Amino acid sequence: MAEQLTALADDRALLGRTSTAERVSDILRSRIADGFFPPGTRLSEDGIGGALGVSRNTLREAFRLLTHERLLVHELNRGVFVRVLTVEDVQDIYRTRALVECAVVRGLGEAPYRLDGVAAAVAEGEAASAGTDWKTLGTANIHFHRELVALAGSERTDELMRSVFAELRLAFHVVDDPRRLHEPYLVRNRQILQALQDGDKGEAERLLETYLTDSLERVVEVYRRRVAP
Repeated sequence: MAEQLTALADDRALLGRTSTAERVSDILRSRIADGFFPPGTRLSEDGIGGALGVSRNTLREAFRLLTHERLLVHELNRGVFVRVLTVEDVQDIYRTRALVECAVVRGLGEAPYRLDGVAAAVAEGEAASAGTDWKTLGTANIHFHRELVALAGSERTDELMRSVFAELRLAFHVVDDPRRLHEPYLVRNRQILQALQDGDKGEAERLLETYLTDSLERVVEVYRRRVAP
């Protein structure tokens, strides 16, 4: 924990002069998503508060916000921990993803679509794979789906899915072979992008629906081996 707290102190500058619980929660959410605090980690109020230079009350409010987002859990008389997802949690996350992501693609207007962000995420994933950087590949896959959602042009939908994708990363962090988990979807990312570039949103939705179904099966298979008693 000491090493994490030393590194976390580097984020102190992000708070600026008007540190708020929302900004602290943004920092911690990002760190959790990156695997800096793995699932099951107990978060020390004194350590994190000292590293970020914020009050206990501010930190507790940030913890409360992240608990509401299902990234943290408070255990009576034990403290606050990064949440460990159940298989049922993973299934519900994918159910939400299918409902939202497919609806976004289905609801697109007439082509052409603004696909710069989607294309950049595909390129990011392909570069990560070429460099055998599997952690970055997982992040690029999340970016790809986040950019798909952004095509809706809805801040509320973006905010909802930001929490869903952050929670999904909790599941990814317990997978011991990220290459096997993420690499097969590089080609599918490119296929979905191509369908959208061709103006065929029906084909893009079909590909996305199959993608999410197959991804859920793969994640649950791996997750059961790693987490289930």
